[in-house]
Amino acid sequence: MKAPFSPYLTSIKDGLKHLIALLREDYPYVSVLATDSKGLAVRISRHARSVGSETMTTERGIVVRVYQNGGYSEYALNDFDPNDPAKAAAEIKEALCAQQALLSLTETKIYETPMIADDPKTLFVEMETEELPETCDTKALVAKLTECSDKAAAMDERIVEAMARAQSTHISKLFLTQNRDLSQSYVYSEGTLVTVAVEGGKNQTGYKGLSGLVGPELFSEMESLVEPAVKEATELLLAEHIIPGEYDVITSPEVSGLIAHEAFGHGVEMDMFVKNRALGKDYIDKRVGSDLVTMHEGALCAKDVTSYAFDDEGTLAGDVTEIDHGILKTGICDQLSALRLGTAPTGNGKRENFEHKVYTRMTNTIFDSGESTLEEMIASIDYGYLLEGMESGMEDPKHWGIQCIVKSGREIKNGRLTGKIVAPIIMTGYVPDLLGHVSMLSKDREVFGTGGCGKGYKEWVKVADGGPYMKTKARLG
Repeated sequence: MKAPFSPYLTSIKDGLKHLIALLREDYPYVSVLATDSKGLAVRISRHARSVGSETMTTERGIVVRVYQNGGYSEYALNDFDPNDPAKAAAEIKEALCAQQALLSLTETKIYETPMIADDPKTLFVEMETEELPETCDTKALVAKLTECSDKAAAMDERIVEAMARAQSTHISKLFLTQNRDLSQSYVYSEGTLVTVAVEGGKNQTGYKGLSGLVGPELFSEMESLVEPAVKEATELLLAEHIIPGEYDVITSPEVSGLIAHEAFGHGVEMDMFVKNRALGKDYIDKRVGSDLVTMHEGALCAKDVTSYAFDDEGTLAGDVTEIDHGILKTGICDQLSALRLGTAPTGNGKRENFEHKVYTRMTNTIFDSGESTLEEMIASIDYGYLLEGMESGMEDPKHWGIQCIVKSGREIKNGRLTGKIVAPIIMTGYVPDLLGHVSMLSKDREVFGTGGCGKGYKEWVKVADGGPYMKTKARLG
């Protein structure tokens, strides 16, 4: 079935077009983004359960952007009467006039930016899904998640907690200007199972997830997470500390995705180029990795939780080759940063919600596959580690330092896994060194979309990342 476009947005569309016409009497460019997203969130643990409708991306509201005096101003509202757009127009004009007066009073310097070209475009997209979160059988879902939690707890007496979570969001967005009329509707879902194991005064967690550009039908696969989540938590109880040093490593697809996200995600968000806060600006068309390293970014390069038809500025989704055989070709860009840099936007302008401003943000960030098998990669290592599981990461775009917190490492000696596990692991280094040492990539790859990403410490949006198994050298501690 098609994910149906929001009846609410359809009902206010003509009123929003009238609003745009009224505002264009004073402003040469006006755009409107209207959103209506419904969600389902079910959380089950051994001691509590909750059923709700809020996820990271549920919202209903409108944001208006106008061009005035060489810059852009925005106004958000969640109370719009389509039968009286003049009222909203008067409210917006009054607020924007007050803003201009304040800027003048404080002698604030405006970042002069060209006006967005309002090229004509009409698009109506309803993506495929089997189910919708708003019509999901929540009782059956609660029963399924409870069964998963109970099964995990029963598998090992050391498991003291097992939390199952399922979230699904039906997103509808409408973007309008004088010449553009874009509508999209899609559903994404994510499920996770977290286990807590305790023994001898130690406690460890296991975390497994699944995600996709699909509806609640995804949750039929939740049971497949139980055994891996229990195994991870209980194995980590036996983990030892790693001896700090530089090692040959193989990163699992999840850890490869973390590296992609931190190394050439934030580091090539081109709003950082405008502010001279990213070293990547100086490395375009220069080598940043080995010949094996090719990386894509964009809503179209994978089908996962952030695979949309157009971004929050009305730019159509793309598939950007950021790194081509080790050479950094480009970054990703929102509309206003593109105007300031004299380049084209890439479809990466995203808002946390309608009340927040647009930033350049990641969508799907993925390393391309190679020609090796995991077995061949393990056999090629005299001493090192297979790194598995992602905890968190951060980077310094100004100097290209990276830090990834990895859940565990499996020791490799003489081309074989020894069975020894070390945890936790902090992987650090200089990005071109880390990618420059990539010497093998597996034929397969995976994408992971159960997490979110902040711009610094705030502005949270959905992202996905991934890649193949990757052999490189890294500093571990």
